[in-house]
Amino acid sequence: METRDMVRMANQIATFCKGYGETAAMETADHINRFWDPRMRKTLLAYLAKGGEGLDPLVKESVAAIRPPPAASP
Repeated sequence: METRDMVRMANQIATFCKGYGETAAMETADHINRFWDPRMRKTLLAYLAKGGEGLDPLVKESVAAIRPPPAASP
């Protein structure tokens, strides 16, 4: 997945979740945790660790609640 597409998708989720008010960050993280493939979550978390340029502040706020994908078994 291209970075610009991932940023666009994450920002669309955040825009929708802003309507939830105080729970918007948790709703954003919940959506990403439930519907994003583990590879997408891994890519998003790595991008956020580098600063997350272009991501909505709500996505950045939700990072603590986004579950990293499980480590691959040997």
